[in-house]
Amino acid sequence: MEDFLIKDQIEKDKKKILDTRRKLHRMAEVSGKEFKTSKFLKEEVKKLGLAIVEVPTTGFYAVLDSGRPGKTLGLRTDIDALPICESSFNLTREKYSVSDNKEASHACGHDGHMTILLESMKILVENKDKIKGRIIFIFEEGEETGCGIIPMIKALEKENIDAFYGNHLASFLKTGEIAIDEGPIMAGFIRTRFTIKGVGGHSSRPDLAISPIFAQAAIIQSLASSWVNRLDPTKTVTLGLSTIHGGSAHNVIADKVTIDGTLRFFDREEVDKAIEQIDIVGNNIAKAHGCDFINETGDEQYDPVINDPDLSRLMKENIKDYFGDNIKKDVRWFASESFELYGKLAPSLFALVGMANDKKGSGAEHHTPEFDLDEDSLDYGIFAMVKFATSFLPNN
Repeated sequence: MEDFLIKDQIEKDKKKILDTRRKLHRMAEVSGKEFKTSKFLKEEVKKLGLAIVEVPTTGFYAVLDSGRPGKTLGLRTDIDALPICESSFNLTREKYSVSDNKEASHACGHDGHMTILLESMKILVENKDKIKGRIIFIFEEGEETGCGIIPMIKALEKENIDAFYGNHLASFLKTGEIAIDEGPIMAGFIRTRFTIKGVGGHSSRPDLAISPIFAQAAIIQSLASSWVNRLDPTKTVTLGLSTIHGGSAHNVIADKVTIDGTLRFFDREEVDKAIEQIDIVGNNIAKAHGCDFINETGDEQYDPVINDPDLSRLMKENIKDYFGDNIKKDVRWFASESFELYGKLAPSLFALVGMANDKKGSGAEHHTPEFDLDEDSLDYGIFAMVKFATSFLPNN
């Protein structure tokens, strides 16, 4: 599909695109509870006359059949928000749209992802004479918690999809930039969770208890040393400890403390060494404090997102006139994505689309209250998705 046709369609629909994004932003719902969001999305799909296939619980997909035999392409968005109370200001100004739900907000850009897919779907439906084969539009629930990916994968197995495409708006890239390098583009994820068990007691007599609090403090400090001295610095594995839970009152010594966080990695062998270090450090220090160490690290995990070389080359060739020098090289993001599981069904391509604009204040980190989109970035995301689809499924 010619570049100017895609750009003209985006320009014509600009008001609708912005209205959709802001509406989705206001109705933010956390993972697995995207009921209003899912209802709104289905209504938009039905307006285009597409068949909907339900996937438990709020996820679904829609099918566009061109009527001409060819390959099948999956285009995917996530639909959930985060349990973050949103600030009404970004880095420099008041936001155009703020969540109506004080306990949830689209602090990662999924409202933008949904808008990109909806507009891409509209353009592709209206120009289905320019493609051969089928397109599966995928609306995945619960990406942030992983609750929706397995039901979606199981549902899609029967569709015989030849390739998948997805995108993520990225606050570390400027609006107009895109990253689509072959190979690993987003990190693998392993949840780290361990518990130190001691003996509870009254805070007036700590000598009669075995406090796990001192043990956990020593373990955290020693893990920092272990990361520096035991892991290969050229194969970065990040350890982000994010929660500590222990105790219920100021005058009660807790009998256990649980620590949660994540490991992010690109090298499987090195992350296995990291898990082993958590086990060695935790067990030995807990024992020295008279405590037990229970390591549940690894119960939840994703592999890195890997871009297929052929799809990456196809994309670069077909968007070079539009993006020019803004196709960035050697970009890796240490965030993680359930999208990696689509790559186990078929070759996949995941694009990182820039959305940072200093003047508009849209460069805040993902998962923060100040996070906000530069809405002009949606144009680039829509163009990239439509261009990839019509390049992969050309009606010659």
